[in-house]
Amino acid sequence: MALCYQFQLPVLPLDRPVPKHVLSRRGAISFSSSSSLFGCTNPRVLSQRRGAISYESSDQTALYIRMLGDVRVRSRAGFQPERRDSHPYVDFRLLHLSPETGELASARKIRRLLSFQRYFRSTHLFRGVPSLNSLSVLDDNYNGQAMCMLEKDGNWNFDIFLFDRLTNGNSLVTLTFHLFKYHGLIEHFHLDSVKLRRFLVMVQEDYHRNNPYHNAVHAADVTQAMHCFLKETKLANSFSPWDVLLGLLAATTHDMDHPGVNQPFLIKTNHYLASLYKNTSVLENHHWRSAVCVLQESKLFSHLAVEEIYQMESQLGSLILATDITRQNEFLSQLRTHLDMSDLHLDDAGHRHFMLQIALKCADISNPCRPWELSKQWSEKVTQEFFHQGDIERKYKLDISQLCDRHTETVANIQIGFITYVAKPLFVEWCRFSNTTLSQTMLGHLSLNNASWKGLLQEQSQGGDDTDFI
Repeated sequence: MALCYQFQLPVLPLDRPVPKHVLSRRGAISFSSSSSLFGCTNPRVLSQRRGAISYESSDQTALYIRMLGDVRVRSRAGFQPERRDSHPYVDFRLLHLSPETGELASARKIRRLLSFQRYFRSTHLFRGVPSLNSLSVLDDNYNGQAMCMLEKDGNWNFDIFLFDRLTNGNSLVTLTFHLFKYHGLIEHFHLDSVKLRRFLVMVQEDYHRNNPYHNAVHAADVTQAMHCFLKETKLANSFSPWDVLLGLLAATTHDMDHPGVNQPFLIKTNHYLASLYKNTSVLENHHWRSAVCVLQESKLFSHLAVEEIYQMESQLGSLILATDITRQNEFLSQLRTHLDMSDLHLDDAGHRHFMLQIALKCADISNPCRPWELSKQWSEKVTQEFFHQGDIERKYKLDISQLCDRHTETVANIQIGFITYVAKPLFVEWCRFSNTTLSQTMLGHLSLNNASWKGLLQEQSQGGDDTDFI
């Protein structure tokens, strides 16, 4: 039976109220206190909003629109019905509402414009343009260091935290734009550099910086890991520019608009996202739709044929949906079967796409395979996010989700379990597929990090401390 709470839960990053003047624009995803997460008695009011999500309870039809007023959804290139029956119905009438005007209506556009201008100014040193302001010497120094780091973009020891500081919190935009140039995607697909930067700015803005873990820095880290995998000999010799483009797009957008809570939390609180996607890959479906809408708004690929755009959106969804951790055994079993039977042929488009899914899954959970100094930071951040959710569940007398109880869990035991049952099985099979120096390095870090966590756990047990350092 669905739970319906009569009191107001705390406002999560996902649950942000949206003013009426914003509802006519993209970014109007309406996660406010009137949603079913807070016991909304009339879900039909959601369908009257021009936000990202609307839920019509009378006919179980979900409306999903996150577009600007001048964007038209193509009827031939719309969303393909998904086998899991989680696709929404698109109401084209919502695209023709005239936006309201007002001083606050342009706040998001102003912030985006300033970010956009900052990215162009930040590259003047790289372009050889002299600085006109002596106060920007420090910025020039940071930009220079960031450019030096990009020269080692394929190094598995790449410190994404340092890179994010050097780029003033713009690691995702800076890194992804660089990788598009590195792989020759701008020239091959005739991309407009201005549209590409605008797209990346919008993607970065859709990550919640208040999330300890699921934020733009995590997306940048996953993108850098994907870049490392794409450079591996087997993939580099087989993947087409189309495959590389999809891999980088999926890595960049795979956690867009993540709320900082997991799927069980959305289901147990009867959040309308769970209703929209029928409790199946709820977050991953939302990340995918968010990515598609930003792609359409930015018009980055508007010069491509409609069929190509449809194929891109569909395959992007297949990649992002593969990151659902509940499907881990499904993909692991398929990979083992292919490797046991030696029937993986990368000249086959379907097999290449499958390995792209595996590469994205590996990149998404690659934190335990990084050097200890980086892996430890990520472990602390993800545990902080888990415990924050557990605190909310405890406060409102909900069942505390697995791994989210700070009174019974520690960073060490969470990581030991994750490495043993999730990360190691996948990376062992990846090493069977691509037994390279990088694969051996990742497995080496995995073992060392696991031993380090076991050592810390033993020290805590001997010291009688029931909690870790978070």
